[in-house]
Amino acid sequence: METTINSMVEVFKTNVEDPAQAAKLVGLLQKRITNSSVNFDLEDCDKVLRIEGPDVSPQSIVGILKDYGYKCQPLE
Repeated sequence: METTINSMVEVFKTNVEDPAQAAKLVGLLQKRITNSSVNFDLEDCDKVLRIEGPDVSPQSIVGILKDYGYKCQPLE
């Protein structure tokens, strides 16, 4: 995958545990954040959500997951 200089990577701690729900959230986030790469690592103790794209707003991501009943916070 070619990465542009304007691409950002944001990583979040979540409480998403169900792989089916994670897959739905990935699809939703990819529609909302165009030209992005979105994935979950549910094996990690922090249930990590990783998003790479040109216009990633951590506040928006936290809000979207909160709207679906999940906790989400940026990892430093």
